[in-house]
Amino acid sequence: MVEPKDYDNDFENKWCPGCGNFLIQKAMKQTFAELNIPPEKILFVSGIGQAGKTPHFMKGNMFHCLHGRALAVATGAKIANHDLNIVVNSGDGDCYGEGGNHFLAAIRRNIDITLLVHNNQVYGLTKGQASPTSALGMVTKLQKHGVTSSPFNPLATALGSGAEFVARGFSGEPEQLKELIKQAMNYRGFALVDILQPCVSFNKINTHQWYKDRVYDIQSIGHDSSDLAKAIVLSLEWGDKIPTGLFYKKESIPFHSRVGVLQDRTLISYPFDGEKTAAAF
Repeated sequence: MVEPKDYDNDFENKWCPGCGNFLIQKAMKQTFAELNIPPEKILFVSGIGQAGKTPHFMKGNMFHCLHGRALAVATGAKIANHDLNIVVNSGDGDCYGEGGNHFLAAIRRNIDITLLVHNNQVYGLTKGQASPTSALGMVTKLQKHGVTSSPFNPLATALGSGAEFVARGFSGEPEQLKELIKQAMNYRGFALVDILQPCVSFNKINTHQWYKDRVYDIQSIGHDSSDLAKAIVLSLEWGDKIPTGLFYKKESIPFHSRVGVLQDRTLISYPFDGEKTAAAF
């Protein structure tokens, strides 16, 4: 049996004390253990940022790539070997800013991966600039007169773009978060889990307590996750009340099942003919 400690490694963790990333990492380890997935059977892909460092502090296969390019690399890995369990760790800037186009492409292709976005509404690694999800008017070191762009809504964008597994968690609700990650891992297709988390160093507004006072579990009030229209309405709710949980889920056909040569076996299982490949060039 796999245990959470099987994902521990010896690298020194550099996150700030109190960072929400610690609880996200803990939920990940518990999820993989409960699903009995050993470290050698999982691939972590990440971009740049504090969220992108998550695989550094876990045992497993890892590809750390350029800013905003995690989903592009994960797409290639999944097409090459769709038997892989692939988890992408990305931040709100990395995924929704630099990686915005790849975010939309992964949704449209329905790549069978789990995307965990650590959403702290600020750029933490580069010392506190506004991110795509920062609130209008939020004052930062760079935006001294307040953010002038409207915040990006990842859930509404994903739902409107055809995503068929959309969820939101909160690092301060680890049991709920673990269950959401577990459902995402078991889903055949693109699964988004946007995770609200405090940045204790650079975001003094959206603190742990700020979230605690606002988040509520939509499953506890009977939300039907097959109701797309209701999911969209909930995705637009933000302020005094912030919904979390599984917004929408629908059975889907993942990308590798849509492509003939990938339906029966993985791309890497096909024989490689070096002479024919060389002749093609």
